[in-house]
Amino acid sequence: MLDRVRQIGEEARDAFAAARDEQALENARVRYLGRKSELNLMSRGLGELAPEERKKIGRATNELKNELAALLEAARERIEKGAAVAALDLTLPGRLPWVGRKHVITRTLERLEEIFRTLGFEIAIGPHIEDDFHNFDALNIPADHPARDMHDTFFIEGGKLLRTHTSPVQIRVMQSRKPPVRIIAPGRVYRNEASDASHSAEFYQMEGLYVDRNVRVGELKGVLTKFLHELYGEDVGVRFRAGFFPFTEPSTEVDVECRVCRGKGCSVCSGTGWVELLGAGMVDPRVFEAVGYDPDVYSGYAFGLGVDRICMMLTGTDDIRLFLENDLRFLDRV
Repeated sequence: MLDRVRQIGEEARDAFAAARDEQALENARVRYLGRKSELNLMSRGLGELAPEERKKIGRATNELKNELAALLEAARERIEKGAAVAALDLTLPGRLPWVGRKHVITRTLERLEEIFRTLGFEIAIGPHIEDDFHNFDALNIPADHPARDMHDTFFIEGGKLLRTHTSPVQIRVMQSRKPPVRIIAPGRVYRNEASDASHSAEFYQMEGLYVDRNVRVGELKGVLTKFLHELYGEDVGVRFRAGFFPFTEPSTEVDVECRVCRGKGCSVCSGTGWVELLGAGMVDPRVFEAVGYDPDVYSGYAFGLGVDRICMMLTGTDDIRLFLENDLRFLDRV
């Protein structure tokens, strides 16, 4: 019987090695390890053998069963792996890995910063949580000023608030140094207002400030025109309109030809062909007094722009909410 056990082992090894698919392997399993296999029948008939022979045959059959079970598992893994490889179409082109990149708002901010650096401005940053003095009072917006109603402020505990513009950074910079001052202050700001295609409760602004002796309004116009031409191209239409801001006098609003519709009229420009991008003006003397500058000695200009709105025009986007929804289909396109 030992010879027969050895013979069964050789046959089973060859059968498992020769199996090329699941069906052939299953046939080999049933034949050599199934309930009615010769090896199992031998195990069931051990009780009829003499004790010494029963011991030898029992050990041999158990060892062979364990060996064949391991060979069966190895053959199954080999067949499954081969099937997976066979399913591959090696003639197909490879898939390039998806590579992330900076958010379109971040790229726009960096572009704006780059332009203003070439115009001699340095970058300044400040806190997002502000107080009344830096966000309003020092900017000539006292508590009873109607301009406060336009800011739709988020107030928080302790008399603090979320900054409604980045102009407080200008106040903090002027408090910390003497003129000349030439800075831009980019960052996120917050307004308690409903979201629509052109408005959001949180968005990005960039403020600019230049203070020195004998600064004139012509310099402001030249800097902003140069900035917009660098950003959109020399052919973009630029116009200056009279405006009002509590912290500048005189004040101006700066429009550019809508780049989404090319001046034809669309939802972004409200059908006018123009988009207001900048508010600017000469710094009001009261602002200088609030930070300890002598308005009889120093003059300057300030401006502010909406980064999200500029990004909309650069990318041809007609809904500001898309920048915050994190839809990769949109972000990958822009």
